[in-house]
Amino acid sequence: MPPDYAEALAVAGTDVPGRTTPAAVHKSRPFVRSAPIRSRFPVHAMAFHPRRSLLAIDTGRCDGGYFFEGELILPHLKTGVVTSLIEHELGRQVLGLEWLDEHSLRVLMAPPDDWQDEAVHEDGHVAVAHRSDWTAVLAQSLNGRDLAGPRAPAPRPDPREAAQRAVAELRSVWQAQRPVPSKDL
Repeated sequence: MPPDYAEALAVAGTDVPGRTTPAAVHKSRPFVRSAPIRSRFPVHAMAFHPRRSLLAIDTGRCDGGYFFEGELILPHLKTGVVTSLIEHELGRQVLGLEWLDEHSLRVLMAPPDDWQDEAVHEDGHVAVAHRSDWTAVLAQSLNGRDLAGPRAPAPRPDPREAAQRAVAELRSVWQAQRPVPSKDL
């Protein structure tokens, strides 16, 4: 990580349907927030480049039907330029990423769609994209060849389970706050 971001923290907001998902970088000395970064999709993971002032952000979701859409966003933290890297107009749901070195970014993606594919919610594709200088990468420059890779396990949480946990948590809070009936009445 570049020295000026050695103690930086990248944070992302929650997904609110119909709104963009915010992300930001905070430097601890001095405590400064960079310009907010917006994504059309929920953020899954972020990773600082090992030597440049770049942050890779992976985003995406299943559209509720057929496609797994998303973005791989690369904001330049000094200039504020934000580049969306995936060539396809719907993008691709990115589930995880990791810088292997200053030239190589490993990306885990959902399959592009669920057409005749029983394992789309349990599997993904791992690809390693190589660029000599990630600060000079053009928008929509990662194409099908860059994103091709072998299948790998990539289970996604069931949103119904998260909803059931949230309801159970709210129920326990509500029950804890209910007044206890007095035995004197």
